[in-house]
Amino acid sequence: MEKKKTGIPYLAALLLVLLPAFLLSSCKEPKTPSLSQHPCSPEAETLLAGLHRIAEGPSFMYGHQDDTAYGHSWKYEDGRSDTKDVCGDYPGVIGFDLGHLELGRSRNLDGVPFNWMRREIIRQYERGGMVTLSWHLDNPLTGGNAWDYSNKETVSSILPGGSLHDEFLVRLGRVADFFESIVTEKGVKVPMLFRPWHEHTGSWFWWGQDNCTTEQYKALWRMTFDFMQKRGLTNLLWAYSPGSEPKNQEEYFERYPGDDIMDVLGFDTYQSDSREGYLRVMKKSLDVLIEAAQTHNKVAAVTETGYESTPDSTWWTGTLVPALDNAPIAYVLVWRNAWDRETHHYGIYPGHESEADFMIFYNDSRTVFANDAKLK
Repeated sequence: MEKKKTGIPYLAALLLVLLPAFLLSSCKEPKTPSLSQHPCSPEAETLLAGLHRIAEGPSFMYGHQDDTAYGHSWKYEDGRSDTKDVCGDYPGVIGFDLGHLELGRSRNLDGVPFNWMRREIIRQYERGGMVTLSWHLDNPLTGGNAWDYSNKETVSSILPGGSLHDEFLVRLGRVADFFESIVTEKGVKVPMLFRPWHEHTGSWFWWGQDNCTTEQYKALWRMTFDFMQKRGLTNLLWAYSPGSEPKNQEEYFERYPGDDIMDVLGFDTYQSDSREGYLRVMKKSLDVLIEAAQTHNKVAAVTETGYESTPDSTWWTGTLVPALDNAPIAYVLVWRNAWDRETHHYGIYPGHESEADFMIFYNDSRTVFANDAKLK
């Protein structure tokens, strides 16, 4: 007589079948949590992770404003770059400015066509580098430029409830339209670092320290961020970028709009007098910045710096590198080389007296240019 199957052997056999599948599923790598506190596209998360990686190491990326738009003696030549003409590589970071985009113009305040800018942003992404975007926008209340702070009601006029709020949303919409148009041939929305409302700790812009209240400045940031989020622009990372005025954490974060917006913390400062004075300001500002970035788990960067005309043949290795002092930053960006202003240049170009020193800077194992950035 055949023995009747009991429940225990049957369950044991079932477990032998299911257990391997269970163990495999339970051993899967958990999804890496996002480094940002706001929604990010996969490409933006990759970019942010790359910035953290560089900042946590001994290296930093070299950046240059408008690098592939024009140079010291040329403009709008396909593939051209003053940096590349000297060292054979593009900067790891290229900066562009959106000023006049909000007005519906075809060129920015420095004459760069936005169609050219769009193409160069895509190219920089595809070569593995990054683009950061500042915004020197005209004063919407007076019609003056970004440096027109003659009316201290400008910020309040564009906030919700202000007389120009609806009109300003149209201007924000033009910027959003441009961001949405920056797409690769494969349909990828290019990740970018957006750095509006910068240098607010000074008062030379209409959104600056003495030209609006702390609450108004934070509301300006929140309005801008929320608008872009509602447009689905999760390919944007965001940078908070005061000047060198803050002397401590309280002053640095006085007008900070919140960790849920920001990804990168930085500061802007330039050498205008002695090397020693610049080194002092850089040390003080870096000390404040690094503490801020580490306590808030953000990327640190020197978002603007330089020495107009660079009248020092060893400035790159003799001043800039010592000024950075191995600080854990992701990048340092120097300002533009204007083709139409003989002395208005901050980056390198062929024939400059500091060209040989820049090559030493380029070959330093700590400096990262586009070929080695790997941010994509």
